[in-house]
Amino acid sequence: MKRYFSQFRLAEVQRTFYKPPAPETLRRWRSSAGDEFEFTLKAWQLITHPPGPTYRRAKIEVEEEKRHKYGFFRPTEEVYSALEVTLEAARELRASALVFQCPPSFRQSPENIDNLRQFFSSLSRRMLLALELRAPWDRELLKELLEELSLVHCVDPLREEPLTSGTAYFRLHGRYEGRRIIYSHTYSREELESVLEQALRHSQAYVLFNNLSMSQDARRFEQLLMERLSA
Repeated sequence: MKRYFSQFRLAEVQRTFYKPPAPETLRRWRSSAGDEFEFTLKAWQLITHPPGPTYRRAKIEVEEEKRHKYGFFRPTEEVYSALEVTLEAARELRASALVFQCPPSFRQSPENIDNLRQFFSSLSRRMLLALELRAPWDRELLKELLEELSLVHCVDPLREEPLTSGTAYFRLHGRYEGRRIIYSHTYSREELESVLEQALRHSQAYVLFNNLSMSQDARRFEQLLMERLSA
C-alpha cells in the first residue's frame, strides 16, 4: 500500500463493495496516503445487488424472507442502512467520487427507474456520483435520467461512449468476449491512446484499471499522458 501511494495519486476502493472495512481501518488508509492522495470507492453491494455469489464471497448471510429487500436501489430499510455505511466510509476516506456498479440483471423497467429516482433524489451532491450499468438501456432515456439525477455515466470507453459530459469516469476491466470479461488482458498502446483521446474530451476524467495488469497499464497510461502534455 505504501508503494502504491508513492506511485499513484488515486485509488478506487473495491473492498467497500464487498463489505466496508471498519472506520478505524479507513482512517488509517487515509492517514497513510497523505493529504494529496485521492480516493474513490464503490458502493456496498447491498444497495445495488440482490443476494447472490458476491454476498457469499463476502460471507454476508441474508434471511430467506428478506432477500427481496436487498439491491436494485429498493426503497427499503436494508438498502438505506447500507447507504449510510457507504457514506460513512466515503467520509472517512474523504472520497471524491462514489461509484454505484449495477449487476447485469438490473435492467430497464418502470420499477427500477422509480427506484433510481427515489434513491438518488435523497442524496446530497457532496461528491461525484457515478452510475455503472451492465445491462442494455435505451440510451435516450438513460441520458435524460442521468441528467435529471446529476449522475456521471460510468463506462468502459473502449465499449461505449458516456452519455454525460464535463466529468468522465472510466473503468477498464479487460477485454470483453460477449458478456465474459478477460481480466488477464493487457491493454495495447493503441487501446490506451484511444482511452486518452476520449478522456481529453472532458474537463476532468477518472481513468481506473481493474484488470490483472492494472498497475502496469496505469503507469503506461500516465506515461502517454505525460508525452501528450509535453509535446
